[in-house]
Amino acid sequence: MPAQIFEGFKMIGDILLPDASLKRSGNYFESGLERKTDAITANATYFGNMQWAQEYLDFCHRDAHFKSRWLAAAGDWTDKVVIDLGCGPGNIFATLGGKPRLLIGVDVAPGSLELAAKLGYTAVLADAAYTPFRSQVADIVAINASLHHCDDMAAVLREGARLVKPHGLLVTDHDPQLTAWDYKGLAKLMWDARLWVYRAIGHGFHKTGSQQSWGLRTEVHHQPGDGVTKEFFHSTLEPLGFEVRVYPHNHQIGADALRGVVGPAQWKYRLGNMLSGRRPSSPTSALSLMCVARRRGDCVSAAPAASEQRMPG
Repeated sequence: MPAQIFEGFKMIGDILLPDASLKRSGNYFESGLERKTDAITANATYFGNMQWAQEYLDFCHRDAHFKSRWLAAAGDWTDKVVIDLGCGPGNIFATLGGKPRLLIGVDVAPGSLELAAKLGYTAVLADAAYTPFRSQVADIVAINASLHHCDDMAAVLREGARLVKPHGLLVTDHDPQLTAWDYKGLAKLMWDARLWVYRAIGHGFHKTGSQQSWGLRTEVHHQPGDGVTKEFFHSTLEPLGFEVRVYPHNHQIGADALRGVVGPAQWKYRLGNMLSGRRPSSPTSALSLMCVARRRGDCVSAAPAASEQRMPG
């Protein structure tokens, strides 16, 4: 076993639930998946494809705006215990850097976990809603562009909250804001037709129809009439003992997002909001929400541990 993987395995053993066990598979560890939903299968297929995962690692969430925003929200990860839920191939750490004391990446896609392990993650195959870790073990729990890929967004958010130490941080970002993507009328027709247009002009991130099809299946909550809201974060996290701040933003904005600056949107998103009767510069038209939640020091418990919850059938 390579020294880095062996050291991560030793450290992760200290934070496992009493009845949890891990087995090594390649350069990651398997906790086991108790359920196989359509969303889990889609994410395991898409992000498990090494070529597609490498493209995602190379091109998504790797810009200076992303780095500036996340450093402003979570600070330097050096000497911290960090759990990255839905880590994919490791985009956050690849962009932020630092020297965490323990960096755990949780995902359902083996191919992505192999790539994350090469970056320095202790990579664990597990359901983000049912992780094998004890409560209150992480200084930072990061969930980037992942909630909308999960069947039950609230369940994953609660699980992330369970893992955060008192005074620790839960940071989520890049999930679609419901109000910005709730297209109406002509905008909705354009949304429905966009894939045919992309295929006709050869435009888009995905290179093949198969890649595009699997990619779309992963985004179960990214469609008109779905997505996250400020109320979702407040109502889920505040009862668990968190102070919650939510920042609407477009993608080309850095630390200023935490000062209330929404930032510019591409013309197609501005047009979609205009045709839906919304002001494009409004915070409710911002594409994404970043949630920065700090757990209060007087809070001694959060959601039930994964081992205490009834697993879905």
